Amino acid sequence: MNRENSESGGFDNPGFTSSKVDLINTAESDENIAKTCDTISNNESQTSPGRDHWGNGLEFLMSCIALSVGLGNIWRFPFIALENGGGAFLIPYIIVLFLVGKPIYYLEMILGQFSSRGSVKVFEYSPIMKGIGYGQVILTFFIATYYASLMALTLRYLILSFFSVLPWSYCREEWGPECIDSKINTEDSSESQMITEALNGTVKKSSAEHYFFKVILHETPNIDDGIGTPDWYLALTLAVSWVIIMSIVIRGIKTSGKAAYFLALFPYLIMLILLVRSLTLPGAFDGVLYFLRPQWDKLLDASVWYAAVTQVFFSLTVCYGVILMYASYNRFDHNISRDCTIVTSLDTFTSLLSGIVIFGILGNLAHETGTTDIRSVVKGGPGLAFISYPDAIAKFTMVPQVFSALFFLMMFILGIGSNVGIITSVITVASELFPKIKRWRIVLVICIISHCFGLMYVTPGGQFMLNYIDFYGVTIVAFVLGILELVSAGWIYGVKNICRDIKFMLNIKTSLYYRLCWSVITPVFMTAILIYTFVEYKPLDYNGVKYPDYLYVLGWCISAFGIGQLIIWGCITIYQRPESKLCDRIKNAFKPATHWGPLEPTILKSYKQSLESEIVNSLGVIRTGFWFKIYDNIFN
Repeated sequence: MNRENSESGGFDNPGFTSSKVDLINTAESDENIAKTCDTISNNESQTSPGRDHWGNGLEFLMSCIALSVGLGNIWRFPFIALENGGGAFLIPYIIVLFLVGKPIYYLEMILGQFSSRGSVKVFEYSPIMKGIGYGQVILTFFIATYYASLMALTLRYLILSFFSVLPWSYCREEWGPECIDSKINTEDSSESQMITEALNGTVKKSSAEHYFFKVILHETPNIDDGIGTPDWYLALTLAVSWVIIMSIVIRGIKTSGKAAYFLALFPYLIMLILLVRSLTLPGAFDGVLYFLRPQWDKLLDASVWYAAVTQVFFSLTVCYGVILMYASYNRFDHNISRDCTIVTSLDTFTSLLSGIVIFGILGNLAHETGTTDIRSVVKGGPGLAFISYPDAIAKFTMVPQVFSALFFLMMFILGIGSNVGIITSVITVASELFPKIKRWRIVLVICIISHCFGLMYVTPGGQFMLNYIDFYGVTIVAFVLGILELVSAGWIYGVKNICRDIKFMLNIKTSLYYRLCWSVITPVFMTAILIYTFVEYKPLDYNGVKYPDYLYVLGWCISAFGIGQLIIWGCITIYQRPESKLCDRIKNAFKPATHWGPLEPTILKSYKQSLESEIVNSLGVIRTGFWFKIYDNIFN
């Protein structure tokens, strides 16, 4: 161990050593390593409870599939693809998946499995950057709350699917003549009547759309006078959703790992049933062709690439700290390279499959309403799942209740699979920060707080707030912290050190593809997209309705609070350093903590010895020059 850095609490990056080092007495070094590891072991046992492991590697894989293959694949991807070039969108999506999604996914798996620590403590490889982890916990909490609200909507529709007559299939008298029954067919309606005919200046809408906004959401036209009070039906289904989630996570991964088999696989069974049904409907292939038909001119539009990046983030759940947390429960030598390839490939396949299912059914909807413009029957965002699809289901002549129940059951299970992982990430960080508090109490408190926070999403202004929190509390923060995560791992800790750790852990060499992505391609690509976001920034709106001015100010404060965790915890880390000089405190705060490495003491001892050997082998090697250091970090 380098004596200077031993005293300062960190290790030098051997690849960046630029001066001669005194010869180390190997016997003395081994003795110091043993003492250090014993001390670290005692400290870890006092500050953190015994860490669980997955029952087997398949539980981890199923959990990752349940997490990443979720709601975003079913109701978000098809519409995003349609809006951004149809089949042509698959090209930027796959490129972004290959250059951004997969490298980050693998990096987070590596850091989590190597350190066996959650999304905050993992940044002990560069303690000054641990604010990234706290920022990710905040945005993860936001995601968990509004995911649960979508589950509440899904559960409400699932219950309604068992009615003898689907309640959204017919108009109510109070909706007036601008409403058209969703259950009507082409013999009762035409395209002009169903979609675009105006009555006293008001466009006619389906009963499914009226039902969603007026009965389910009770949506207000704006939130200038507040968001209103929660709907008690949705508040109840929200509570049920959180009770189900809590029952799965309360005993940790021992329970959630077993549940992952069902949460990951059962939705595919339902999806296959819906696929067969959708492709046998009249007009289905027109819908599928409409979905897959490429609009090549869209490839030159920067907004399409922005949409691809945000969809990859949303779908794979990267830069949220969740994948890192799941991997931290792996055995030290688990083959995560294989799992990374399986999950990212399956995620893309599922997105494409769900697009075919959804647009097959929407093609039938267009056929039944007598229109050739499939785009006119599509609603974006939640509307795709809660308006367009129910509208199409209502026109089924054979047991529409069965297919409605299957669809919303699939959506609900996908929501559980995603939210179990998301909220577990928050629980893991809380458990590491408060190891003396029993896990069930932490789970109970976090779930109750999440439910109370999520009540604002089930108010008349709830969709306004969901859109608001998603943009200011999640999207902006995730982008910035994701870039900083890559910089901290790839350049502060160093790609060379990451590859060394992978070699030690898995005994495999890291490909040039990952080296280049971690160091250059992925952070540059994400930075370019972030710059584009700010250059093209327009005040946020919901369905064309602006927010009150004070909410824009508050929104940027929320974003600043999430990103500002880096500064807050960076300053705290510098303040807590033992050095007397400020410059020494700052310098050493960037170096790995003394206890950085595998959590298991015997493996940690072996790791420290391998570092010693590397330092000894580099004695007398002079490496200078800015460009040489960059080359050395990436390619050696």
